[in-house]
Amino acid sequence: MSSIIEVIQKRTSVRSYSDEKLDVAKKEELTDFLRHISQGPFGNALRFQMVEVPEGNESELRKLGTYSMIRGAFLYLAGAVCRGERAMEDYGYCMESVVLKATELGIGTCWLGGSLDRSVFAARIGLGPQELIPAVSPLGIPGTKSTWLVTLLGTSRGTRNRKKPEELFYKGEAGQPMDLSNFGPYHTVLESVRLAPSARNKQPWRIIKEDGRDTYHFFMDEDEGYNRSRGEIRIQNVDMGIAMCHFALSAQALSLNGRLTVESEHLEAPGLVYVASWVSK
Repeated sequence: MSSIIEVIQKRTSVRSYSDEKLDVAKKEELTDFLRHISQGPFGNALRFQMVEVPEGNESELRKLGTYSMIRGAFLYLAGAVCRGERAMEDYGYCMESVVLKATELGIGTCWLGGSLDRSVFAARIGLGPQELIPAVSPLGIPGTKSTWLVTLLGTSRGTRNRKKPEELFYKGEAGQPMDLSNFGPYHTVLESVRLAPSARNKQPWRIIKEDGRDTYHFFMDEDEGYNRSRGEIRIQNVDMGIAMCHFALSAQALSLNGRLTVESEHLEAPGLVYVASWVSK
């Protein structure tokens, strides 16, 4: 079994899928993984399930609203989270843990938060009145089928087109770049965060290492017009959850004990929105 850090390094966004069916044992293993997810790190209730379209049924596939973005996938991961504070972050954290599990099993995925018909997915998973569907993902064996749009998206939003560390990670205060070479194993943890996927590859996370203790504060560099364009669905908050998932799972893999929490003191950084903190034990 690969370490989670290797899985993070391996994960890419797959937009084109082959006709090859998923191995039954792997599909069952992923299904079992879903059954054990019921709550995010900030306490919000959520659930995930697979949505399957009969293979070859193009009309049903088009109804999902993902047709122009994804090619060849007839199986999707969909989930729901109950409304609540930091619900988007919980969803991002937990869905990314599923995405990484799928990657470990050789199953391709691709985060979709804008190009989907939520009403269709809502009907398929029995969405409750207090639940939201922030994002979904196709599931399948990576393939070579493509269209000009799928190819263009894969090129323009390449999974390794990432900001430099000094643009994302600071020491003491925002604007003071962190020298990762001085942070031992946390260097690897932060590199895992840097590789996290995000909507339109905006990479909204900013992390400030607190002076005097191993505490890392997560802030969001929010594009308000974009992030608030879908009402209660805040895609960049979902992205923050994805980044925190990469941080927490990588830290755990390196035996760096800690937890995600919301600091009682109100933390501020110019132009950034405080989200949560990783506090070492």
